[in-house]
Amino acid sequence: MYPRSAPQFAHNASASLRWVVLGLLSLVPAGASLAQQPTGADTTAQDTARVRQLPELNVTVTRSAEPLLRVPYAVGVLDRTDIQRGQQTTGIDEALNNLPGVVVSNRYNFSLDQRISIRGFGSRSNFGVRGLKILLDGVPQTLPDGQSQLTNIDFSTIERAEVLRGASSSLYGNASGGVISFQSQAATAGPFAQTVRVQGGSGERDGDDFYKWQTWTSGRSGRVSGTLSLSQFKADGFRQHSAAEVRQLNAGADYAISGSTLARLRLSLADNPEAQNPGALTLAEYLANPDSAASNNIRRGADKDAQQHQLAFGLRHFDEAGNEYEATVFGLLRDLANPLAAPPDVNPGPTAGTYVAIDRAVGGVRLSASRRLGPNSEAPRLTTGADLQLMRDDRQNLVHDGGVPTSTVFLDQLEKITELGPFAQVQWSPNERLLLSTGLRYDWVRFALDDRYVGDGTDDSGARTMSALSANVGASWAFNDRFVPYVNVSTAFETPTTTELVNQADGSGGFNPQLGPQRAVNYEIGARGQPIPAVSYSVAFFLGRVTDAIVQQAEVGGRAFFRNAGRTHNDGAEVGLTLSPVSALTLSAAYTYARYRFADEALNGNRLPGVPEHFWRLGLRSILPAGFYADADHTISTSVAADDVNTIIVPAWGAGVTNLRVGWAGDIGTLTLAPFLGLNNLWDRRYIGSVTLNGLGGRVIEPAPGRVVYVGTEIGYRANP
Repeated sequence: MYPRSAPQFAHNASASLRWVVLGLLSLVPAGASLAQQPTGADTTAQDTARVRQLPELNVTVTRSAEPLLRVPYAVGVLDRTDIQRGQQTTGIDEALNNLPGVVVSNRYNFSLDQRISIRGFGSRSNFGVRGLKILLDGVPQTLPDGQSQLTNIDFSTIERAEVLRGASSSLYGNASGGVISFQSQAATAGPFAQTVRVQGGSGERDGDDFYKWQTWTSGRSGRVSGTLSLSQFKADGFRQHSAAEVRQLNAGADYAISGSTLARLRLSLADNPEAQNPGALTLAEYLANPDSAASNNIRRGADKDAQQHQLAFGLRHFDEAGNEYEATVFGLLRDLANPLAAPPDVNPGPTAGTYVAIDRAVGGVRLSASRRLGPNSEAPRLTTGADLQLMRDDRQNLVHDGGVPTSTVFLDQLEKITELGPFAQVQWSPNERLLLSTGLRYDWVRFALDDRYVGDGTDDSGARTMSALSANVGASWAFNDRFVPYVNVSTAFETPTTTELVNQADGSGGFNPQLGPQRAVNYEIGARGQPIPAVSYSVAFFLGRVTDAIVQQAEVGGRAFFRNAGRTHNDGAEVGLTLSPVSALTLSAAYTYARYRFADEALNGNRLPGVPEHFWRLGLRSILPAGFYADADHTISTSVAADDVNTIIVPAWGAGVTNLRVGWAGDIGTLTLAPFLGLNNLWDRRYIGSVTLNGLGGRVIEPAPGRVVYVGTEIGYRANP
């Protein structure tokens, strides 16, 4: 944990912006040598301009290494250029919206995280991430109850992201409506490398200023290699009461025990001492003043203070036959202090709110073995293993006065969750064209609660167990590299999260006995290919059938309550296209059609809230003469329902929102320099970034900022191997 007495960086965005600009100017002197192929790994011309040969690209998000071209599932891959080049690296939407089937709604509220939806899974989330499995270097960022936090993920250190779209519980268990696997930047080949990245910017509103700095160090000696990243982000926020600060440390060490055995250590520390919550607005408030905050959130000082530390140790071994064995042990500690705008159950008042304090400890083990069931390469490959996670939440709800906790406790309970999931997967390619895949997994999740609050005279202690058997079966046929069709059927199992189970509308403790798990079946047919070297495509059509869907029943002052609806039909299509007409230009398009509808008696035919029916992302990546580049993204979203009954429809984004980034990358002596300039919402459009589902009194609108301008630079040094 970072000490509370650590010196604070003076935050004046105007001064920060001037400092960064002066730094850029001083680092590009007249007559500097402009290398045509600079050595910076993420800013080279060849990184962006290269034509991606799909057969050479393997993915591991399916829990076994397979060529992307042949996997019988919808999988997307983003590289370091997609994630980092010229980006703010402050949100997951910057890169993931480039993939069809993925819709990330940015709340511009660091107290709640962004809403990530993959084929409707995750769409119900009003805070954090739900329904999806998140991994960082193979270590789960998803807890055993199905909730995920992005607290330890610094996007400026991410080398690669693999996204598996569709029901995947047979691979990863609870809350696997989709899987996002992040891989951190690996150590360089040389003995030492150092990178410093700084950026600062400002929005249209006075005081809407931010900055971020990050250092990344790589070292290698003999069998040992390691990396260390430190960063700090601080923002005033474009709305009232929306300031935030995040500090992160990510470190990794690899030790080659032998030529076939590797040991890995990963440490992630994060401190989020401030994340003010401006809350959602009504339509009238938004039209009058889009940068305002909900009055109750200001009056009650809604905020978040969180620290999260994660440590993981892993071993990976290959034998001469190509068999692979892997084991990972990990632990996580999280301390959360969360003053909400929701009024307390006792001692109400104009500035009194609910103060949630959680002391969390998580431990887990992941085991897997992958073996050929025969001597030749055509033999089936069997992957087996088990995942075990244990979580303990020490939870208290207190009364707070304007954000300051009092001694009045009205909920005190210890929550324990255990998740166990053994699994088996088989991949078999009986010939060079056909690939078959099938798998089975059993998940057992137990929730136990020890009620320690005696003030209400009721003991709400108890336990609940939820379990499911999940399966998948898929096949692909490679006619050639131009056309590889596939088909699959898969299932998903998702329990309520602990927070959803303990939040009850009547304010009582214990678990909600009426809330149970949801189950889903996904039917998919698709194809991908590379008809010519300059063009690649992917297309998928899917039908999702969800039973006992977990939906939000009500939202009061930032506190949500949940129930099981009958059924939902999550049907749609995804199309991705990449075109490189010349080596220095890449054009991309991602389109998602999402016809997500309730199918129960009460809400039959209503749209699933929080997700647009049509979502486009158009991209341009270019290399200009003398080492310059220009990147642009244009996003178009249709309207979004904000509540289950569809009485509030948030308007579409009109002509869409454009982000532009320009920069230069080159070598000056022994240094690599990469200054950049970014403009988000280039045309200063007024639009709504996200919604709060079923907000009380029509308080559903989470506005997006106007035009944002930022500048930065990355300076790197590498010692020769």
